[in-house]
Amino acid sequence: MKSVEIKNFVPLSCVDWDGKVSAVIFLPNCNFRCPFCYNTALVLSPEKLETKPFKEIRQHLRKNKGWLDGIVITGGEPTINEKLPSFCEQIKELGLGVKLDTNGTNPAMLERLVEEALVDYVALDVKAPLNVEAYSKAAGVNAENLMAQVEKTVHILLEGSVDYEFRTTLVPTIHCEEDMEQICGRIKGCRKYVLQNFIGDVETLDPKLRNVKPFSIAEMERFLELAKKKVPNTLQR
Repeated sequence: MKSVEIKNFVPLSCVDWDGKVSAVIFLPNCNFRCPFCYNTALVLSPEKLETKPFKEIRQHLRKNKGWLDGIVITGGEPTINEKLPSFCEQIKELGLGVKLDTNGTNPAMLERLVEEALVDYVALDVKAPLNVEAYSKAAGVNAENLMAQVEKTVHILLEGSVDYEFRTTLVPTIHCEEDMEQICGRIKGCRKYVLQNFIGDVETLDPKLRNVKPFSIAEMERFLELAKKKVPNTLQR
C-alpha cells in the first residue's frame, strides 16, 4: 500500500492536540495561499523538501505507541491528497488516534473519513467571516468557488458526531472586531472555538507581514470577550 508523501515529522508534541500526547505529520501542498502562513516551503516548494519514509516513521510509532495517544496530520492541506484515507487507516491499524487539521475545502473527503471512522478529531481553520471578500483576503486566493465547500464542512462538524474545534488565527491588517462577531454568529453552538494570535517576525507567505506586530494582550482579550458573547466555550491558545 503506497503511503502519502511526508515532508516533516515531529515525534513528540503536547501542544498540537489538547489533552493528548501526539506525533505530528506534515503533508505537502495547499490550495490556499494564506499570507500569514508559516509553512511556506510546504505550500510553495514542497518538492525541495526531503520526503520522510513512512516505513521509518511507522517503526518509531510502533516502538513508542505506549505513550502516544495519536497522530496529528497537518500540512499544507491534507484533504487534497487522495491517499489520505488509506494513510489514516494505516495509522488506526497501529492503535493510534487521528487528528486532522484542515481548511475545510474538501467536505467529501472529510465525510468519508468520518463515515469510515478514520478520524477522531478535526480542527477546522475558519480563516475569516464566511463571505467571498473576507475569505479571499485571508486565504490569499479567490474564494468564490470554495465558500460552499467550507460552509458544508462547517455544517458537517456542527451537525455530526466526530469531535472537533474551530479555530482562527487573528492577524493585524486582516482581521477586526466585526470579523469576530460575524464568525461567531456563523459557528454559534459549536463545541469549541480557539483564537490564536499571529506570530510576528517569522517567515510568512507574504513577506510584508514579517514587519507586522501581533495583536496586543489587551486586543486579544477584547477578541476573546466578543467571541464568548456568542460562543461561550471560546479559548485563546
